[in-house]
Amino acid sequence: MSPRLLSLFLILTLSACAGSAPPLGEPVPAARPLVVLVSIDGFRADYLNGGAAPTLAGLAADGASGPMRPSFPSVTFPNHYTLVTGLHPDHHGIVSNNMVDAELGRFSLGNAAAVTDRRWWDQGEPIWVTAENAGLVTGTMFWPGSEADTRGVRPTHWTHFDQSMAGDARVDQVLAWMDLPEASRPDFATLYFDIVDTIGHRHGPDAPETRDAVASVDASIARLVEGLKARGLYKRTVLVIVSDHGMAATAPGRAIYLDDLVDVAAVDIVYSGAVAFLNPVAGREAEVEAALLQPRPHMECWRKAEIPARFVLGSNPRVSQIVCSAEVGWLIATRARPVTRAGGAHGYDNLAPEMAALFIAHGPGVARGVRLGEMDSVDVQPLLGRLLGIAVPPGDGREGDTAAALD
Repeated sequence: MSPRLLSLFLILTLSACAGSAPPLGEPVPAARPLVVLVSIDGFRADYLNGGAAPTLAGLAADGASGPMRPSFPSVTFPNHYTLVTGLHPDHHGIVSNNMVDAELGRFSLGNAAAVTDRRWWDQGEPIWVTAENAGLVTGTMFWPGSEADTRGVRPTHWTHFDQSMAGDARVDQVLAWMDLPEASRPDFATLYFDIVDTIGHRHGPDAPETRDAVASVDASIARLVEGLKARGLYKRTVLVIVSDHGMAATAPGRAIYLDDLVDVAAVDIVYSGAVAFLNPVAGREAEVEAALLQPRPHMECWRKAEIPARFVLGSNPRVSQIVCSAEVGWLIATRARPVTRAGGAHGYDNLAPEMAALFIAHGPGVARGVRLGEMDSVDVQPLLGRLLGIAVPPGDGREGDTAAALD
């Protein structure tokens, strides 16, 4: 046998013994995959079936997917922090987009000083902190909580939120991190899109504008996939694509005005919308409770200690003294800020189908064609830990809910 034939024989023999060789240009997958966590804010679970998201639908069909139950209240900051801590809002401390802390004062998602203050976030440990402490490199392309040095740790790569930054530019920043030398390249990265939520609020979940927003994010996800392929990273990447909540249609005729029920001067309205966080003014507690803690059409209110147990809310000091939940499609408002146009909202009962969130996992170690039937947003963090091969702090998630998603 000639030396050339002998060499070919040896190559074929070794390949047969080792199993299928990876295609040219693709490295052999590492023991730990690269994990990219993508959030599409306000992407209702059934948007996946509307024909506007072929890339996402393809990833779901070839991976594990299912509607995911958000935590209550089904709003942005609490649920994004739940996704990365594995804790319900009552346990990680970000109980609403707006809240009050006896020592820290008022928090709102538009308050840069509060958003970057670790003291608001330190009740939970986000996955990037756990990963950094385990010696991994992380990068956060926007995520609520990632602008603070939570528990004294920041992601290796991070940036301040800029809503004006286009979706493709966000993808390109993540891909730029992937171009770094191996020692600086993230093992775990996040990517966040807000346009579907923004347009859903403005036009409602069934509007053509919302469909267009879904299509635009789907195109950005396709850009991410192609960028990973071009870098030879796609086959070692697990994409975990989620949303924080769904969206329900609202209309001007479906509003509960607090002014019609109680003297609003007697109440500090911390947050209102689909859900309301209310603190009676000192000395007027009995008056406010008498007005609100009784059966009302389209709304139910509770003292914080009497919130139904299934909502897992009420023990944290940041939860207001009274919490009200509107019927799906209704809004809690004031005459000073009336509901004047149709649109969309979230924050409702987390069991409402309209609030169901998106979950897709795709990549090495993920089962193909699996539909998960029972999943909660608290289950994502322990799944991320298993994918990254790191121990995560115990939380509220159940590994059994996502066991079928893994090979």
